[in-house]
Amino acid sequence: MSSTTTSHTTTNRTATGNGPLSGRTALVTGASRGIGRAIALRLAADGARVGVHYASNETAAKETVAAIEAAGGSAFALRTELGVPGDAEALWRAFDAHADGVDVLVNNAGIAGPGLIHEVAEADYDRVFAVNAKAPFFIIQKGLERLRDGGRIINISSGVTKVAFPGMTSYAASKGAVEVLTLTLAQTLGSRGITVNAVSPGTIETDIHPWMADPAAKAHAAGFSVFDRVGQPEDVADVVGFLASDAARWVTGQNIDASGGSGLGL
Repeated sequence: MSSTTTSHTTTNRTATGNGPLSGRTALVTGASRGIGRAIALRLAADGARVGVHYASNETAAKETVAAIEAAGGSAFALRTELGVPGDAEALWRAFDAHADGVDVLVNNAGIAGPGLIHEVAEADYDRVFAVNAKAPFFIIQKGLERLRDGGRIINISSGVTKVAFPGMTSYAASKGAVEVLTLTLAQTLGSRGITVNAVSPGTIETDIHPWMADPAAKAHAAGFSVFDRVGQPEDVADVVGFLASDAARWVTGQNIDASGGSGLGL
């Protein structure tokens, strides 16, 4: 861990209103669409200046920034590919061009892959772990000198780590690694007042799930939750908003289930 630390008194941070995160800076990976976009919008609405990271969809990232600015918030887009050598250093170089430190880091970017164990090639496995587990590890490591004391690290995991889900074997394993990392870092960074938590969504209706266009498939997915509906990105973003706020100052090392009670009856 870097010995360089800063505090919330650091200057040159842009305040955006009087929300609970006013004057703070956030970075959300994979924020151009889906859950990441909803998280970026929520943190901005709470007053944070938000770095909207994306890997390839520049148009979607610009739309996210525009939506934040139209609502009176502040945001900037930065592009880096994750899962490749030097990705964490590249991300922080891009971030440093816009901000001088970070208060809230949300590791949201992730990919899926072939699921059943006999379907997973070594290259597929390596790619899933490179983006879902290795990238967050080194983004955090390289970002510690930028992360202010009293800051927040929030890792997006998945409900598939809680049940046997053979169709997502490598994905579930990569998210399990993120959950252990979360627990370990909560212990490591507590002395700096930094909280580290994970959020585990269930089935969320986003454009990465085109199969939900089938009403029967969507109804089946809705049945996973005790509320008999499919989750929305905002359902997850609101949990992240809480964990990012001072209200969550006494919560660390936790994995918050945001699945709408999926699997409670199993």
